[in-house]
Amino acid sequence: MPPKTAKPFNIVVVAQSGRLQYEAVLFAASLRAKSPDFKGRLFIAEPQPGPRWARNPRINDPSVQALLVSLGAEIIPFETRHFGDSYPYGNKIELLQALPKGEPFVFFDSDTLILDQITTVPFDFDKPSASLRREGTWPQIELYGPGYTATWKSLYDKFGLPFDNTLDLSQPDEYWQRYLYFNAGFFYYKCPHEFGERFLEYALSIRDDRPSELVCQTLDPWLDQIALPLVIHSFGGGRDVLPHGLLDGTVSCHYRVLPLLYAREDQRVIDVLEDITAPNKIKKVLKNYDPMKRMIYQGKGQKARALFNQADLPRREQQIRNTLKRENLWLR
Repeated sequence: MPPKTAKPFNIVVVAQSGRLQYEAVLFAASLRAKSPDFKGRLFIAEPQPGPRWARNPRINDPSVQALLVSLGAEIIPFETRHFGDSYPYGNKIELLQALPKGEPFVFFDSDTLILDQITTVPFDFDKPSASLRREGTWPQIELYGPGYTATWKSLYDKFGLPFDNTLDLSQPDEYWQRYLYFNAGFFYYKCPHEFGERFLEYALSIRDDRPSELVCQTLDPWLDQIALPLVIHSFGGGRDVLPHGLLDGTVSCHYRVLPLLYAREDQRVIDVLEDITAPNKIKKVLKNYDPMKRMIYQGKGQKARALFNQADLPRREQQIRNTLKRENLWLR
């Protein structure tokens, strides 16, 4: 079948000093190797120094910069005016103003691999959505506090948004999956400026003037995932506008950190990882980052995989993390 996304679109990930710059290399290499039909622009968004950062956040490995450019990526700067060290997840909000206005975009977390042709994903850029590969991490319901309905409804009321039509009525009342909740590992829309302005407005308003129902709730690190469903709903999107099984499935994998990738992902994901990291020009750069050197090239990843039965994994991610940490394999 021909590609189903007829409209050209851009892709953006964040890269900065430390782990994210090397993850961006993995992302770019996987996109070029596994999705040669993608003809859009790949942007690597780089936060710039400023009062919100204690240290220079820019890419600090020149070999990473050179490799990203050789892979066809465009490194673009963006200013951090509201978050920075206090909430680095805010990068994905603030970078959107640096993208070309009016051009459809897909944001991916840098800890993502592309496994197949991204152009086969039938994006409707008029109806945004985001990743449904998530756990019920927020809100954490207190014994005598507001429940899920009261907590989420207070946010929709705050921004004048309808609430009832966001509910998944196939799920029980007061169960977290009944409520619109995404992982912010990917999201998309027809214009990054429109989406970014509203995302920033909602996130800052929740952070600085939360409803009383949220007084006992922690916003760190969940602020982006609290604001995101509100933004998506405000633009007419939702949970069921993309076919399931493509993103976070056959086309992409949000692996989070390499130890989790080796522990729980399908063998196909590991095959892609090992394929794209085999060329010498990639290997030479990734070996500058010790966790990748040890996990990919020195066999620690395979040792992590051998600890688990991938057909019968622990139900909660924290159990996997604890096992890896106990075996000194939590390398990131």
